[in-house]
Amino acid sequence: MLTLDDLRLTRDGFTLTASFEVPERARVAVIGPSGGGKSTLLSLIAGFETPDTGRVLWQGSDLTGTPPGKRPIAMLFQDNNLFPHLDVETNVALGLGPHPTRAARARAEGALARVGLEGFGPRKPGALSGGQQSRAALARLLLTDRPVILMDEPFAALGPALRSEMLALVTELLPEATILMVTHDPEEAKRFSTETIFVEDGEVSEPRPTEQLFEAPDERLARYLR
Repeated sequence: MLTLDDLRLTRDGFTLTASFEVPERARVAVIGPSGGGKSTLLSLIAGFETPDTGRVLWQGSDLTGTPPGKRPIAMLFQDNNLFPHLDVETNVALGLGPHPTRAARARAEGALARVGLEGFGPRKPGALSGGQQSRAALARLLLTDRPVILMDEPFAALGPALRSEMLALVTELLPEATILMVTHDPEEAKRFSTETIFVEDGEVSEPRPTEQLFEAPDERLARYLR
């Protein structure tokens, strides 16, 4: 269970408040207008931002003062965060630490094979297509073996078909993970998520079953969907 216990963060006149629980292995879409606080919410969960008040808990353990790298949480960013001067294998192996060993590189090769990039390890990220770079970033995330995955529009730069393909791959490769994904595409949220959170002007709703939420949206969500 991932729990946000009365979180509150105020920065530069913007305030975000959140209090909800997400069960293990849930797939949660985070939707809402730009600038509403979706990315800030993920940053609080990941530990890149520290709340003014409240706690982040995983399975009852308080993570609020825990550095990002020590949390049971991994994050997939929109820009993939691949180092252009390093080959793909090294980029993936960095999921296991800053100084990849031979064993780490072997595991990176295995992860690349799982995402359909077998043999791509010696290439540089610039030689890959956008979809292949997303697969490489996903391979690195697999090596972290964290139970909570945060995705901040990681496939937004891809076309609709490739986005669907990548989300299907995430679902296939991470069936046991608890996943929160920011998306601006309501149809993507419907296809991917079991539950959905709506974020607007720093107000974070509690998760609701996705099908139920879109069938009977409240006034704020209905306005956003128009």
